[in-house]
Amino acid sequence: MEILETERLLLRQFCVADIDAYAAMLADPKVVAYVGSGETLSRAQAWKNMAMVMGHWTLRGYGLWAVEEKKTQTLIGRVGLYYPEGWPGLEVGWMLARSHWGYGYALESAKAAVEVAFNQLQCPKLISLIHPENVRSQRVAQRLGSQKAAALTLNGVPIWQYELYPSRVDHSEDRH
Repeated sequence: MEILETERLLLRQFCVADIDAYAAMLADPKVVAYVGSGETLSRAQAWKNMAMVMGHWTLRGYGLWAVEEKKTQTLIGRVGLYYPEGWPGLEVGWMLARSHWGYGYALESAKAAVEVAFNQLQCPKLISLIHPENVRSQRVAQRLGSQKAAALTLNGVPIWQYELYPSRVDHSEDRH
């Protein structure tokens, strides 16, 4: 698995030491409000989720990175490429601990993942599946260059599908 580095972040593989911060993030109702069923996860469920994230790398050759703030060497979230069985397409997704919202980290890390998808994997299109009420994630998708393309229902949840093509990627500097 490739390690990516941005100006302020390190995107790396998850490790056992991440479980405390990862479990805390997935136990925060505001963080998970628009993810899946919107329910928080217990520590044991967070462990299983982290194992699933790692397994995705083995099965697909790409996946979600642990996002570490370089300055503090703290796990602050996850970002990357996600394509489980039955998904409508290769998704670029992000999730950050609430204490790290509003600093441009989601956009900064998502841009690194998008670059891998388009430049290394030669992916023709990426999607982001975003709940209609998740305005923060919609803004990140739009700032990446994505456009809302469809409304659908995924696992009983209403979702907007944003689409991003290589020609639409916003290469401007991140605004922190």
